[in-house]
Amino acid sequence: MMEVRRAADRYPGGDEAAGIMTRHAFSFGSAYDPDNLGFGPVRACNEESLAPGAGFEEHAHRHTEIVTWVIEGELTHRDSTGHATVVRAGDVQRLSAGHGVRHVERNDAPVPLRFVQMWLAPLGGPEGTDPPGEPSYEIVRGVADGAPYEVTAAGAVLRVRRPGAGERVPVPAAPRVYLHVVRGDLRLDGVELGPGDSVRISDAADGLEIVAGSPAELLLWELP
Repeated sequence: MMEVRRAADRYPGGDEAAGIMTRHAFSFGSAYDPDNLGFGPVRACNEESLAPGAGFEEHAHRHTEIVTWVIEGELTHRDSTGHATVVRAGDVQRLSAGHGVRHVERNDAPVPLRFVQMWLAPLGGPEGTDPPGEPSYEIVRGVADGAPYEVTAAGAVLRVRRPGAGERVPVPAAPRVYLHVVRGDLRLDGVELGPGDSVRISDAADGLEIVAGSPAELLLWELP
């Protein structure tokens, strides 16, 4: 089964007056949609745009795996475990909130910042059913095309794919696959996809492929 969600259907969020523009793929905050609470362990896939000097001041998370992919610009990250980093295009950042963590996300650079942030629920059911562990942090610089990035706590694997025009990317054989188009034009099983579009796939058929119509970048999640 394949469900396509278009960029235009994302729920608007953020605070444009403060230089923050957000587009949510799933039910989020005041944009509550009981029919769109998640897909497998994925609870959020937010497209974020921050103007120079804008950002999210210190706020808390708990029992969530937070994975961030920078598209352009630089993201300044600071958290209550003592980590202070600058995340750049091509880097993957993961913050495991565990029993509780606070962090700040800002654009301290003089150019606009765009990134995708994804929240995944750890294995074991809804928040609070299992005792969460200690918070942890990781950043991987310069992620190679197709290299697996495992989010073990959620039983998920992320692969960043960058096909050239005409190249084909096989859809992983996983119980669930979540695809987010970062840039470029793609085609999947006869369906045209563009930036900001996403696809939720359950029990993918053998041989299912993504075809790039132009140089592209996509985030491909293998999910339990």
